[in-house]
Amino acid sequence: MFQSFETTADPSKGPARLAALRAEMAREKLQGFIVPRADVHQGEYVADCDKRLAWLTGFTGSAGFCIALEAEAGVFVDGRYRNQVRGQVDLGAFTPVNWPEIQPGPWLADRLGRGARVGFDAWLHTAGEIEKLEAALADSGVELVPADNLVDRVWDNRPRPPSGEITVQPLEFAGEAHANKRAALARDLVAAGQRAAVLTLSDSIAWLLNIRGRDIPHIPVVQGFALLHDDGRVDFYTQPERPGDLAAHFGPEVRLLPEDRFDAALVELEGPVRIDKATAPLALSRMLEAAGIAVDWGADPCILPKACKNAVELEGAREAHLRDGAAVVEFLTWYDATAHAGTLTEIDLVTELESQRRASGQLRDISFETIAGTGPNGAIMHYRVTRESNRSLARGDLVVLDSGGQYDDGTTDITRTLPVGPVGEVEREAFTRVLQGMIAISRVRFPKGLAGRDLDPLARYPLWLAHRDFNHGTGHGVGSYLSVHEGPQRISKAGEVPLEPGMILSNEPGYYRDGAFGIRIENLIAVVEAEPLDGGDDREMLAFETLCFVPIDRRLILPEMLSTGERAWLDAYHAEVLAKIGPRVSDAARAWLEKACAPV
Repeated sequence: MFQSFETTADPSKGPARLAALRAEMAREKLQGFIVPRADVHQGEYVADCDKRLAWLTGFTGSAGFCIALEAEAGVFVDGRYRNQVRGQVDLGAFTPVNWPEIQPGPWLADRLGRGARVGFDAWLHTAGEIEKLEAALADSGVELVPADNLVDRVWDNRPRPPSGEITVQPLEFAGEAHANKRAALARDLVAAGQRAAVLTLSDSIAWLLNIRGRDIPHIPVVQGFALLHDDGRVDFYTQPERPGDLAAHFGPEVRLLPEDRFDAALVELEGPVRIDKATAPLALSRMLEAAGIAVDWGADPCILPKACKNAVELEGAREAHLRDGAAVVEFLTWYDATAHAGTLTEIDLVTELESQRRASGQLRDISFETIAGTGPNGAIMHYRVTRESNRSLARGDLVVLDSGGQYDDGTTDITRTLPVGPVGEVEREAFTRVLQGMIAISRVRFPKGLAGRDLDPLARYPLWLAHRDFNHGTGHGVGSYLSVHEGPQRISKAGEVPLEPGMILSNEPGYYRDGAFGIRIENLIAVVEAEPLDGGDDREMLAFETLCFVPIDRRLILPEMLSTGERAWLDAYHAEVLAKIGPRVSDAARAWLEKACAPV
């Protein structure tokens, strides 16, 4: 299986490891040290050798950081992980901190006096991040100090960096040759008067060069750094001795070079050099500035074109989701025939769902570790089942099942909430409000130029009417056989980038009642140009195309809460599910699907 059920961190070792870190802090005359989740490429998912936060604290979430002081260690996590962190860290050694409500600057200023020194590894923090923290500490007298990575000093038997095979993403899936991509980005550099750009994001490099890899679990990328020159040449620095012959694919204008030569090449560049303040390690800009090379702050040139999928990538996404939808429907057929027996566990669900995806013969990997949370585990937004946490399904439970697959033609992500037998009115009412929010996003038409933050309230409004909300974004960007979490597009309070045609996002409102149940409904959607309306103005409008086709469980809906428009959308959606998925599934699944897609 792609998914493991082993416990990946040991909270019991946290106090001793924290003590070892503090000994190194004392040796360096530091009163604090910051341990981020991030690696040098700022990816959300990291290799085993970069799981410093989990190694130190026991917390395995995909976002957060620890600030270790001499007498306190705060673990900063956002709303997705507040239940999880309390179950994973030693609360005698580590204090969970609600972030971003509590910011690290004021937190440090409240605890440290003037002249205190807080260390950080400049390879693991972006220039923008440190700039913001320095500004917050400006009046406190607390100094941020670049330092060696003190966690690495005390981490015995740290895993080796990954160095897997590099594979080619063929034109039939990529839709555009890497030579064309390089030429287009080079023209942008020339127009901006920049001689080169430093690429640090693994998915940007994979997209630009039409390559994929296996360096990070579930994310098909190759780790390394790249220099994009203003004539379109690219030098890609990565771990040496990787299997795979890429000479014919790359041609003479792309060089594959050992990663240990990157630093020297960087300081030999002619400026100005573009660096993305939001994603590149601070160490890079400081190296350039020390060498007297001008730095131009600007967005990673790959981010926006990567986000706006071309026609081939969009068609691949549609096909991947139909294939994936058929697998999920086969799973749901099995689930409905089996769940009533009272013998299933969360691990059983994960195992069966992955088996159904594998049956297509085209699954490259899962796109993230499946979230299968039943009852109170469903209220843990990014719950990962282990053999220790594995819970049996009990009658009256809700099951949050969030999963996805990686295929050559696309990356999928879908969530459905399932009942275990009849559930109460409280759960059905909450489910219906979540569904109303999801439908609102699905149906919306909006003027070009709006960002995700402008649409985010639509998904929350039905919950707000009941004085409820959810502590995560409504939607994240999704790559094309790349990362299941892709920027810059997102539907959230912080989504500031205008949405553009070709962007793929998730649409996943939820509701979580601590210790009781969770609800989430998710489809992926693509931004498209809205069809003109008779009698409408000439305003350029956008809309969303739904990509996921799997029934939404009607047993959890209170139909009387739905408006006429909401009912019409749901019935039309289910009719489309039946038409698109019915021909792709077994006879038994087809019979199940016909019942599941009946009108509300």
